[in-house]
Amino acid sequence: MSGIATYSGSLDLGDKGILKPGPLLWLRSIAWMVGFSILLVLSFGPLGQFMSDTLPKDAPELRFMARVFGALVALAVYVLLVRCVEKRAATELSIGAAPRELALGLLLGMVMFCAVMAILTGSGLYEVSFKGFEPAWKSAGAAIEAGIVEELLVRGVILRLLWRAFGPAAAFVGSAMLFGAGHLPNNGASLFAAICLAIEAGVMLGAFYALTGRLWISIGIHAAWNFTQGYVFGAAVSGGSLGASFATSTAVSGQPDWLTGGAFGPEASLAALAVCGTVGLAAMWLSWKAGRFGTRPASPADESHAALATA
Repeated sequence: MSGIATYSGSLDLGDKGILKPGPLLWLRSIAWMVGFSILLVLSFGPLGQFMSDTLPKDAPELRFMARVFGALVALAVYVLLVRCVEKRAATELSIGAAPRELALGLLLGMVMFCAVMAILTGSGLYEVSFKGFEPAWKSAGAAIEAGIVEELLVRGVILRLLWRAFGPAAAFVGSAMLFGAGHLPNNGASLFAAICLAIEAGVMLGAFYALTGRLWISIGIHAAWNFTQGYVFGAAVSGGSLGASFATSTAVSGQPDWLTGGAFGPEASLAALAVCGTVGLAAMWLSWKAGRFGTRPASPADESHAALATA
């Protein structure tokens, strides 16, 4: 790797501060990935737990605002750490692109999950019964929280810094595997469910990040997917419930889990894998066409550092 440096088009992986070119860049990238992840979780986890313990259970509006506030704190901490440690602006969270790309992500997430349910119900694998409007505070708060915090952690930190250390292939494989494995303790989880999540989120959401250089589309897709799954259709979300829902969706008994998702929810079904895999491949292809996964000769500074390192 002494003569090649990873190139990512408009994707700013970071090349200043702790990530400046030089000896042991890969090790510094991995060490910072671990430290960044811990700091991000610590900024969000205790605050969320404190608010959950202190806010009244019968005040869903307050609990919604608390979850959104916690997610915004995580955003602020991410921006601050990038500025202080990596010595750069967090262009992956560029405010100017946020309205347009968030809207696109929200639309894509909703449409994709509706397509999954259309396949499942049309194939006789799921039954959906609509109940009518229910308050959506809990579902919306959980969806926004997961969309922001998980995308910051998995795509903004893990994928980006693995890419900085080892290149795009290792970054996509590593971050996807971690995302899938992270859901294995959930109710109804299986190896197939983990593989589905690794491809659906690990690859697809990472591809949109690579394509745009920003996290907004991925955040929008993630939040809208969870909200549509948990509130609109009332299905399990990664083995859990988001609370009150507009409809109730249940898998037809006697069908294999790999077709319905089982207790884990429709996102662990073959239909979800097909829909998200198709969209993910399209986003990967567009990223490749845009030159996001190319390579370029290392800079003279990189070459001199490499020569010193191998001398």
